[in-house]
Amino acid sequence: MKVSSAVIFVVLVFSSSGSLIWGQEIVPPRPPAQLNDLLAEAERNNPQIQAARHEADAFKQVSMQVSTRPDPQFVLQHLSVGSPRPFAGYTNSDFAYIGIGFSQDIPYPGKLHLRGEIAKKDSEGAEQRYESVRRSVLAAVKQSYFQLGYLAQKARLLDADRELLRQVEQSAEARYRSGTVNQQDVLQAQLEQTKLLREITTNQLEKDKVQALIKQLLDRSQSSPDIESAELSETALPYTYEQLFASASAGNPELAELQVHLEKQQLQVDLAKKDFYPDFNLQYMYQRTDPSQFRAYYMLTFSARVPIYRKHRQEPELAQAEADQNRSKSDYEAKSQQLALDLRQQFVSAEKAAELLQIYRQGLIPQARAELQAGMAAYQSTREDFQALLASFLDVLKLDEEYAQTLADHESAIAEMERISGVSLP
Repeated sequence: MKVSSAVIFVVLVFSSSGSLIWGQEIVPPRPPAQLNDLLAEAERNNPQIQAARHEADAFKQVSMQVSTRPDPQFVLQHLSVGSPRPFAGYTNSDFAYIGIGFSQDIPYPGKLHLRGEIAKKDSEGAEQRYESVRRSVLAAVKQSYFQLGYLAQKARLLDADRELLRQVEQSAEARYRSGTVNQQDVLQAQLEQTKLLREITTNQLEKDKVQALIKQLLDRSQSSPDIESAELSETALPYTYEQLFASASAGNPELAELQVHLEKQQLQVDLAKKDFYPDFNLQYMYQRTDPSQFRAYYMLTFSARVPIYRKHRQEPELAQAEADQNRSKSDYEAKSQQLALDLRQQFVSAEKAAELLQIYRQGLIPQARAELQAGMAAYQSTREDFQALLASFLDVLKLDEEYAQTLADHESAIAEMERISGVSLP
């Protein structure tokens, strides 16, 4: 178990005589959690991943069971003559006997092999379900982590914008005291301060919800310390859509599971055809009467189960298997198309988000901040009204939040493309 350490600072203030006036304990913020560490923790501890892993392990044990011949049956017989008492007539009748034997069911050649191959396909499908669950959980951890990063960045922006709004309010108060504006400007600035407090509270509520979700994904206690995310940065996308789709077609576990299921249904069709042939049974008995008077009996029996009700059993079974095979083909095609759609949507979202981030960084945000600074100076020199200044401030606030949300959306789209394609991006 990793034990983290933290440095606690204690600030003490003394009077000139040396007596303690007050002391305050300052706990520095925890260092941000690294995403790779959280992903490794989720892979170790998440109960959904563990359940899928145990399911896959269980399916591995089925193939040998179903491909093994049925257990033989051992038989002990006793036949008495003239009385239900044991051994009645044993010494004076060649009908009374004690018999020992065994019986063995023998499926038609190839049936057991097919059942074993079908079970192997079930095992392969369980492995793909495990990989699908693993990728889904890790993608959820990434998206929650990016959402935490967005909310933390938004909290910092709100604090900074609150300070800007305080400057606006101070300017309004200064002009109100000088008599150049009425009290409405001051009241409007105070109202915006209250709205900003509401935004800060709502943002903290969203952060608490995401904290609860990521702790659940990591199988941590809900009372455990909150997770601090690192500051978000834009992830480059060095692959084309065609490259990502090729990787998804080759390695997506949901698609691979359907491919395995399609192969399994072909084996089911082959097995249904085998059921048109008989299964067999071999029996051998040794029977013994009074050895002083009668000779022993040896009986070998070979029987076959003949499938004579084909129209009611074997033919419907084959039709069902063929219908399931066709359905599996359609499911595979539908999933392939759905993956292509999902991947395309995420790829376009990431591309457009990257373009928007550049527009925000190089154009909108610097321009809005420059306009706000110019408006602040103009308002202080009584050359601009308060509503224009407030509109400039609200533009800065909105653009800052939109930039943070776009960055989080970009990273979430990257995470979803990683889940679909299996490609890992730094």
